[in-house]
Amino acid sequence: MTDLNEIVSAFSSEDQQKFITYLDKKNKRNDTKNIKLFNLLCKNELSSNAICTKLYGNKKNAYHALRKRLYESLIDFTANQSLQEENSIDMQIIKFILASKAFLQQKQYKVAYKILDKAEKLASTNDLFPFLNEIYHTKIQYAYAYPNADINALTVKFKTNQKNIQLEDELNIVYAKIRQTLNSIAYKGEVLDFQTILTNTLKEHNITINDSMSFKSLYQLVTISSISAFITKDYLKIEPFLIDTYQIIIKHKNKQKQLFYHIHILYAIANALFRNKKFNESLQYLELMHQHMQLQKKKYHKTFVLKYHLLKALNLNYSNKQGSAIQLLETIRPAKHQDIETLLDINLSLIVFYFQKLDFKKAHSLLSKLYHTDTWYAEKAGKEWVIKKNLIEILLHIELQNINLVESKLLSFKRQYAPYLKSINQQRVNTYLSFIEMYYKSPENACTTAFKTKIKANFNWQQIHKQDIFVISFYSWLISKTTKTTVFKTTLNLINKAQSELTIT
Repeated sequence: MTDLNEIVSAFSSEDQQKFITYLDKKNKRNDTKNIKLFNLLCKNELSSNAICTKLYGNKKNAYHALRKRLYESLIDFTANQSLQEENSIDMQIIKFILASKAFLQQKQYKVAYKILDKAEKLASTNDLFPFLNEIYHTKIQYAYAYPNADINALTVKFKTNQKNIQLEDELNIVYAKIRQTLNSIAYKGEVLDFQTILTNTLKEHNITINDSMSFKSLYQLVTISSISAFITKDYLKIEPFLIDTYQIIIKHKNKQKQLFYHIHILYAIANALFRNKKFNESLQYLELMHQHMQLQKKKYHKTFVLKYHLLKALNLNYSNKQGSAIQLLETIRPAKHQDIETLLDINLSLIVFYFQKLDFKKAHSLLSKLYHTDTWYAEKAGKEWVIKKNLIEILLHIELQNINLVESKLLSFKRQYAPYLKSINQQRVNTYLSFIEMYYKSPENACTTAFKTKIKANFNWQQIHKQDIFVISFYSWLISKTTKTTVFKTTLNLINKAQSELTIT
């Protein structure tokens, strides 16, 4: 896919209409074909050659020139949109700094320093350390010419701010390295010791969570902790840190000014609480998240809306409100969205919900619409998502009694993922697969003592509250076959047991 196609594919229907209006105003001739090309690219039904033929016949040079002009228009449009939405505080500080420098060059020092004082107050209030660096640098540079300038006090401020910049920069590097590590583990399937990498990276950059941090830095620490939990599946370990950090955040002077990070943090807490089976608490933080999504004229509503609805639906489903969960996702599920990963999670969650409801035909119908290759899905949503999709597909074919398909899907799964799962110490998935195979070959043995004993021997579930909620969901299917109860009832029973253990601990 070319850059042009990628940009167009990310546009919402609202953005598309705005861009067409932008082109219409920009076009000076009636025979300009840029709007026609844009509409064809939006539909994504024709190849590039077919579009060329439709617009110009065999005039490829004219077509490529049109594509180039459209590409440049898209860049201009996107830049203009960003400028309109640019942080007004940042822009105001930049104006103050530029104006002060002009007055300093004109030797109007008193006026310049008054303007720099205003810039300093704004930048300090919003933890904008790079701007503060420029402000202090300028004040010190011209302190010789302005008797009221206290160069010693300015030097202390400058050095303190440099420490803040260094801390934020170091944490930013750590954040980037950890995100890159997550990409290697989850998306490329590389085998890495994440905990050791996290510890060593923080130590290497002399970062501790006890340091006084900016709002952005707190957000990055919360994100790093969430990544750690995602990899280790130990959300219980990070929950206290997330809650404690949020207590700092709600008292932070910039909590309203850093809305994007604030919403992210609320989502991270709500997600951790859900993974720890604390559904009511998770829904409370989701409600806070939703309230913040309405602020600043719903500036970030579109960015977070899918994540919000998905997590709410998951909480509802595992709180025994399955109908409400399905209705919610069916209502909000768009055909396409910029947040492809969450959109795929919504589709997979709906498949699981219908499976748990025993509506296997509906689940299979939704699954059949996921027609891309496993490689494509791994790039968009990660290898773990692909493994879940394949497992649920195998279970669906068993329930639909598509025995021939079960055999081929099992062989394919073993060939593609068994070595990888073994290498990342997730051998229990391969063990689970062996029980699936035993069941579909001899379902009549599922209720025997021998089969139940084998399951108990291979899965150590003494502390079920420590088990991942999605792992419990798959495990419940197997247990339901030994107890002749429904998979959803079995799932809820195991979750209730986990919640009881949490209360005791």
